[in-house]
Amino acid sequence: MTDLTKIPVTVITGFLGAGKTTLIRHLMANPQGKKLAVLVNEFGTVGVDGEILRQCADENCPDENIVELANGCICCTVADDFIPTIEALMARPTRPDHILIETSGLALPKPLLKAFDWPAIRSRITVDGVIALADAEAVAAGRFAPDVEAVNAQREADDSIDHETPLSEVFEDQIACADIVLLSKADLAGEAGLSAARSVIEAEAPRKLPILPLTEGVIDPKVILGLGAAAEDDLAARPSHHDDHGDHEHDDFDTVVIELPEVADPARLVAAIERLAREQNILRVKGHVAVSGKPMRLLVQAVGERVRHQFDRPWGTDTRRTALVVIAEHDDVNEDAIRAVLMEGVAA
Repeated sequence: MTDLTKIPVTVITGFLGAGKTTLIRHLMANPQGKKLAVLVNEFGTVGVDGEILRQCADENCPDENIVELANGCICCTVADDFIPTIEALMARPTRPDHILIETSGLALPKPLLKAFDWPAIRSRITVDGVIALADAEAVAAGRFAPDVEAVNAQREADDSIDHETPLSEVFEDQIACADIVLLSKADLAGEAGLSAARSVIEAEAPRKLPILPLTEGVIDPKVILGLGAAAEDDLAARPSHHDDHGDHEHDDFDTVVIELPEVADPARLVAAIERLAREQNILRVKGHVAVSGKPMRLLVQAVGERVRHQFDRPWGTDTRRTALVVIAEHDDVNEDAIRAVLMEGVAA
């Protein structure tokens, strides 16, 4: 790559828990001979996703090329965080051949694409493509997208009613901005679920998009890298609910970090997290857990009532602590109530 060649950037977007980090781990393990860099945008103060990716660092994507932007949603901190980070990556002795950006589940892609038009970086990087991950099982169940015909009928009846939930707006903006949609957890959705999810996405998409099934983040990198979309020059074809706004707010969502004592039985904690989703509408829980008598750290990742957990590495010299990031819509975040349920998962 010459100094005059623009570095391609792939923006990986998708709702909370759709599988963005899993996909990036697969791309890092299969770099196609390219030197990669990864930018991770966390929502919350515990960098779980960034730490997971650091464990996959190698000569093709060294640790110093994995950068966390944890000061807020990437689409709201472009000048303060994104531009300086990109400039720092390009100033390194060995420039990356390709940059992957994992947005937070709450980020809107279009404001980020607009940042690529900034004079300081426009001539040096380009958006190779926007990849939207959608949880096939959840989309098939209708949790993140409305019935288009029903919404249109309601709007005709009363234009003053706000028919869109915050979750659906985020989902629709991500789909509208995408070059390819990946239906993650295809194995859980089954053929009927995949078909239903495709129908929902096709109804929301402003143009015909490739929609591909994905399980455990595995896909041929050649399918999603090297698209040459130059998406920063194609903004008009990527409509957003927020096109008429100077910026956007995330006051609809809130996050809280809950610290707990060591956990005696992980199964009890899992049951407590499932209860949070069921009773308090918690969207996402992620973090690390210290399990009594175990030298390994337990990684917990939950989307609604679906909870995954595994021992990922020894604590070593790190302080043993249990800290969980809990994300929900603003009105559903009651820190005391959340802590009370999680404490029930701590006792033996």
